[in-house]
Amino acid sequence: MLEGVMLLWFLLTAAAVAFVAIDIVRTPESVVLKWGFVLLTLYTGPIGAFLYVLGCREPLPGLHERYVAIRWRQVLGSTMHCVAGDGVGILAGAFLGGLLALSPALDITLEYVLGFGFGWSIFQALFMRNSLGGSYRRALAATFLPELVSMNFLMAGMLPVMAFAMAAVAGAQSPLSPAFWFVMSMALLVGFLAAFPVNWWLVARGLKHGMMTVRPPGAVGEAHAPAAREGAGAGHGGHGAGNSDTASTGEIALVTLISFLFFALGVAIAL
Repeated sequence: MLEGVMLLWFLLTAAAVAFVAIDIVRTPESVVLKWGFVLLTLYTGPIGAFLYVLGCREPLPGLHERYVAIRWRQVLGSTMHCVAGDGVGILAGAFLGGLLALSPALDITLEYVLGFGFGWSIFQALFMRNSLGGSYRRALAATFLPELVSMNFLMAGMLPVMAFAMAAVAGAQSPLSPAFWFVMSMALLVGFLAAFPVNWWLVARGLKHGMMTVRPPGAVGEAHAPAAREGAGAGHGGHGAGNSDTASTGEIALVTLISFLFFALGVAIAL
Protein backbone atom coordinates (compact mmCIF):
# COMPACT_ATOMS: atom_id res chain seq x y z
CA MET A 1 0.00 0.00 0.00
CA LEU A 2 2.83 2.39 0.86
CA GLU A 3 4.36 1.83 -2.58
CA GLY A 4 1.07 2.91 -4.14
CA VAL A 5 0.96 6.02 -1.96
CA MET A 6 4.52 6.91 -2.96
CA LEU A 7 3.76 6.37 -6.65
CA LEU A 8 0.71 8.62 -6.42
CA TRP A 9 2.76 11.23 -4.54
CA PHE A 10 5.48 11.29 -7.19
CA LEU A 11 2.94 11.54 -10.01
CA LEU A 12 1.12 14.41 -8.29
CA THR A 13 4.46 16.08 -7.58
CA ALA A 14 5.48 15.90 -11.23
CA ALA A 15 2.17 17.46 -12.31
CA ALA A 16 2.38 20.12 -9.58
CA VAL A 17 5.94 21.12 -10.49
CA ALA A 18 5.02 21.37 -14.17
CA PHE A 19 2.03 23.58 -13.35
CA VAL A 20 3.97 25.93 -11.06
CA ALA A 21 6.98 26.17 -13.38
CA ILE A 22 4.77 27.17 -16.33
CA ASP A 23 2.24 29.33 -14.52
CA ILE A 24 4.66 31.31 -12.34
CA VAL A 25 6.31 32.83 -15.41
CA ARG A 26 3.32 35.22 -15.62
CA THR A 27 3.32 36.04 -11.91
CA PRO A 28 4.94 39.45 -11.14
CA GLU A 29 7.17 37.98 -8.44
CA SER A 30 10.95 38.25 -8.03
CA VAL A 31 12.99 35.64 -9.90
CA VAL A 32 14.46 34.13 -6.74
CA LEU A 33 11.02 33.58 -5.22
CA LYS A 34 9.77 32.10 -8.49
CA TRP A 35 12.56 29.55 -8.30
CA GLY A 36 11.77 29.14 -4.62
CA PHE A 37 8.18 28.11 -5.32
CA VAL A 38 9.31 25.64 -7.98
CA LEU A 39 11.75 24.08 -5.51
CA LEU A 40 9.19 24.06 -2.71
CA THR A 41 6.73 22.26 -4.99
CA LEU A 42 9.44 19.79 -5.93
CA TYR A 43 9.86 19.06 -2.21
CA THR A 44 6.22 19.15 -1.12
CA GLY A 45 4.30 18.18 -4.26
CA PRO A 46 0.67 19.33 -4.59
CA ILE A 47 0.89 21.11 -1.24
CA GLY A 48 3.54 23.42 -2.67
CA ALA A 49 1.37 24.13 -5.71
CA PHE A 50 -1.59 24.86 -3.42
CA LEU A 51 0.52 27.32 -1.40
CA TYR A 52 1.64 29.03 -4.61
CA VAL A 53 -1.93 29.50 -5.82
CA LEU A 54 -3.22 30.61 -2.44
CA GLY A 55 -0.27 32.75 -1.45
CA CYS A 56 1.40 34.24 -4.51
CA ARG A 57 -0.47 33.73 -7.79
CA GLU A 58 -2.01 37.03 -8.91
CA PRO A 59 -5.81 36.68 -8.68
CA LEU A 60 -6.50 39.48 -11.18
CA PRO A 61 -4.19 41.70 -13.24
CA GLY A 62 -2.73 44.52 -11.20
CA LEU A 63 -3.64 43.10 -7.79
CA HIS A 64 -0.43 41.29 -6.83
CA GLU A 65 0.87 44.13 -4.64
CA ARG A 66 -2.26 44.20 -2.50
CA TYR A 67 -2.68 40.42 -2.56
CA VAL A 68 0.76 39.61 -1.15
CA ALA A 69 0.82 42.51 1.35
CA ILE A 70 -1.21 40.47 3.87
CA ARG A 71 1.08 39.33 6.69
CA TRP A 72 0.55 35.57 6.39
CA ARG A 73 1.43 35.70 2.70
CA GLN A 74 4.55 37.68 3.55
CA VAL A 75 5.47 34.97 6.05
CA LEU A 76 4.72 32.26 3.49
CA GLY A 77 7.21 33.89 1.12
CA SER A 78 9.81 34.16 3.86
CA THR A 79 9.44 30.55 4.99
CA MET A 80 9.34 29.27 1.43
CA HIS A 81 12.56 31.16 0.62
CA CYS A 82 14.27 29.53 3.59
CA VAL A 83 13.05 25.99 2.89
CA ALA A 84 13.75 26.21 -0.85
CA GLY A 85 17.36 27.32 -0.42
CA ASP A 86 18.25 25.28 2.65
CA GLY A 87 16.48 22.27 1.19
CA VAL A 88 18.94 22.03 -1.70
CA GLY A 89 21.87 21.72 0.70
CA ILE A 90 20.01 19.45 3.12
CA LEU A 91 19.04 17.05 0.34
CA ALA A 92 22.61 17.07 -1.01
CA GLY A 93 23.91 16.31 2.48
CA ALA A 94 21.39 13.52 3.04
CA PHE A 95 22.22 12.02 -0.36
CA LEU A 96 25.98 12.06 0.31
CA GLY A 97 25.51 10.87 3.87
CA GLY A 98 23.43 7.94 2.67
CA LEU A 99 25.92 6.97 -0.04
CA LEU A 100 28.85 7.19 2.37
CA ALA A 101 26.92 5.44 5.16
CA LEU A 102 27.85 8.16 7.63
CA SER A 103 26.92 7.89 11.28
CA PRO A 104 23.73 9.75 12.28
CA ALA A 105 25.74 12.52 13.98
CA LEU A 106 27.98 13.08 10.95
CA ASP A 107 24.99 12.88 8.61
CA ILE A 108 23.14 15.60 10.57
CA THR A 109 26.27 17.75 10.64
CA LEU A 110 26.76 17.45 6.89
CA GLU A 111 23.11 18.27 6.19
CA TYR A 112 23.20 21.29 8.49
CA VAL A 113 26.46 22.69 7.10
CA LEU A 114 25.43 22.24 3.45
CA GLY A 115 21.86 23.41 4.07
CA PHE A 116 22.83 26.54 5.96
CA GLY A 117 25.81 27.24 3.70
CA PHE A 118 23.80 27.12 0.49
CA GLY A 119 20.71 28.79 1.91
CA TRP A 120 22.66 31.66 3.47
CA SER A 121 25.46 32.34 0.99
CA ILE A 122 23.55 31.66 -2.24
CA PHE A 123 19.77 31.75 -1.90
CA GLN A 124 19.67 34.55 0.64
CA ALA A 125 22.76 36.77 0.38
CA LEU A 126 23.74 36.32 -3.27
CA PHE A 127 20.29 36.29 -4.82
CA MET A 128 18.97 39.08 -2.57
CA ARG A 129 22.01 41.38 -2.61
CA ASN A 130 20.33 43.90 -4.94
CA SER A 131 17.53 44.32 -2.41
CA LEU A 132 20.15 45.03 0.26
CA GLY A 133 22.13 47.74 -1.47
CA GLY A 134 24.00 45.62 -4.00
CA SER A 135 26.82 44.60 -1.66
CA TYR A 136 27.32 40.85 -1.21
CA ARG A 137 29.23 41.38 2.04
CA ARG A 138 26.42 43.54 3.42
CA ALA A 139 23.88 40.97 2.31
CA LEU A 140 25.80 38.21 4.10
CA ALA A 141 25.80 40.20 7.32
CA ALA A 142 22.11 41.15 7.05
CA THR A 143 20.85 37.65 6.31
CA PHE A 144 23.08 35.60 8.64
CA LEU A 145 21.00 35.71 11.83
CA PRO A 146 17.54 35.37 10.22
CA GLU A 147 18.78 32.46 8.14
CA LEU A 148 20.40 30.79 11.16
CA VAL A 149 17.26 31.02 13.30
CA SER A 150 15.01 29.81 10.50
CA MET A 151 17.37 26.95 9.64
CA ASN A 152 17.42 25.76 13.25
CA PHE A 153 13.63 25.43 13.35
CA LEU A 154 13.56 23.82 9.91
CA MET A 155 16.03 21.13 10.98
CA ALA A 156 14.30 20.71 14.35
CA GLY A 157 11.13 19.75 12.48
CA MET A 158 12.86 17.56 9.90
CA LEU A 159 15.17 15.44 12.02
CA PRO A 160 12.61 13.44 14.05
CA VAL A 161 10.60 12.69 10.91
CA MET A 162 13.72 11.51 9.06
CA ALA A 163 14.89 9.36 11.97
CA PHE A 164 11.60 7.57 12.61
CA ALA A 165 10.45 7.27 9.00
CA MET A 166 13.77 5.97 7.69
CA ALA A 167 13.79 3.34 10.43
CA ALA A 168 10.19 2.31 9.73
CA VAL A 169 10.06 2.41 5.90
CA ALA A 170 11.91 -0.31 4.03
CA GLY A 171 14.65 1.04 1.76
CA ALA A 172 14.31 4.62 3.01
CA GLN A 173 17.93 4.78 4.17
CA SER A 174 19.26 4.35 0.65
CA PRO A 175 19.35 7.54 -1.46
CA LEU A 176 18.90 5.35 -4.53
CA SER A 177 15.46 4.24 -3.31
CA PRO A 178 12.22 6.14 -4.03
CA ALA A 179 11.33 5.66 -0.35
CA PHE A 180 14.29 7.87 0.62
CA TRP A 181 12.99 10.80 -1.44
CA PHE A 182 9.45 10.29 -0.19
CA VAL A 183 10.64 10.46 3.42
CA MET A 184 12.73 13.56 2.67
CA SER A 185 9.67 15.22 1.13
CA MET A 186 7.63 14.54 4.24
CA ALA A 187 10.47 15.77 6.45
CA LEU A 188 10.80 19.02 4.49
CA LEU A 189 7.05 19.54 4.74
CA VAL A 190 7.15 19.17 8.53
CA GLY A 191 10.24 21.39 8.63
CA PHE A 192 8.33 24.06 6.71
CA LEU A 193 5.56 23.98 9.31
CA ALA A 194 8.10 24.15 12.15
CA ALA A 195 9.86 27.18 10.61
CA PHE A 196 6.67 29.12 9.83
CA PRO A 197 6.10 30.65 13.32
CA VAL A 198 9.63 32.00 13.69
CA ASN A 199 9.47 33.42 10.17
CA TRP A 200 6.31 35.24 11.23
CA TRP A 201 8.32 36.86 14.01
CA LEU A 202 11.24 37.64 11.68
CA VAL A 203 8.98 39.32 9.13
CA ALA A 204 7.02 41.19 11.80
CA ARG A 205 10.27 42.57 13.22
CA GLY A 206 11.67 43.58 9.84
CA LEU A 207 14.48 41.02 9.96
CA LYS A 208 13.39 39.09 6.88
CA HIS A 209 11.64 39.83 3.61
CA GLY A 210 8.36 38.37 2.53
CA MET A 211 6.69 38.22 -0.87
CA MET A 212 7.69 40.76 -3.47
CA THR A 213 6.22 42.25 -6.61
CA VAL A 214 8.43 42.89 -9.61
CA ARG A 215 6.87 44.53 -12.66
CA PRO A 216 8.26 46.23 -15.75
CA PRO A 217 7.95 50.04 -15.51
CA GLY A 218 4.37 51.17 -16.19
CA ALA A 219 2.97 47.64 -16.05
CA VAL A 220 0.51 48.37 -13.23
CA GLY A 221 -2.73 49.85 -14.51
CA GLU A 222 -3.89 53.25 -13.26
CA ALA A 223 -6.96 51.70 -11.64
CA HIS A 224 -4.75 49.58 -9.38
CA ALA A 225 -2.02 52.13 -8.66
CA PRO A 226 -3.33 52.88 -5.11
CA ALA A 227 -3.24 49.17 -4.28
CA ALA A 228 0.32 48.98 -5.56
CA ARG A 229 1.37 51.85 -3.33
CA GLU A 230 -0.32 50.30 -0.30
CA GLY A 231 1.56 47.05 -0.76
CA ALA A 232 4.86 48.64 -1.69
CA GLY A 233 6.31 48.40 1.79
CA ALA A 234 5.76 44.65 1.83
CA GLY A 235 5.79 43.74 -1.80
CA HIS A 236 8.85 45.45 -3.27
CA GLY A 237 12.33 44.28 -2.44
CA GLY A 238 14.10 44.64 0.86
CA HIS A 239 13.73 42.98 4.21
CA GLY A 240 10.61 43.13 6.28
CA ALA A 241 7.00 43.97 5.62
CA GLY A 242 4.87 47.02 6.19
CA ASN A 243 4.09 48.05 9.79
CA SER A 244 7.08 46.11 11.17
CA ASP A 245 8.22 46.58 14.77
CA THR A 246 11.95 46.72 15.37
CA ALA A 247 13.31 43.82 17.42
CA SER A 248 15.41 44.61 20.47
CA THR A 249 18.79 42.99 21.06
CA GLY A 250 17.27 41.03 23.93
CA GLU A 251 14.45 39.69 21.75
CA ILE A 252 16.87 38.63 19.06
CA ALA A 253 19.11 36.87 21.58
CA LEU A 254 16.14 35.07 23.16
CA VAL A 255 14.71 33.86 19.85
CA THR A 256 18.17 32.72 18.73
CA LEU A 257 18.61 30.76 21.97
CA ILE A 258 15.16 29.18 21.60
CA SER A 259 15.98 28.17 18.02
CA PHE A 260 19.11 26.35 19.18
CA LEU A 261 17.19 24.66 21.99
CA PHE A 262 14.60 23.38 19.50
CA PHE A 263 17.36 22.25 17.18
CA ALA A 264 19.08 20.42 20.04
CA LEU A 265 15.76 18.77 20.93
CA GLY A 266 15.34 17.63 17.33
CA VAL A 267 18.88 16.20 17.31
CA ALA A 268 18.31 14.42 20.62
CA ILE A 269 15.11 12.80 19.33
CA ALA A 270 16.77 11.79 16.05
CA LEU A 271 19.79 10.24 17.77
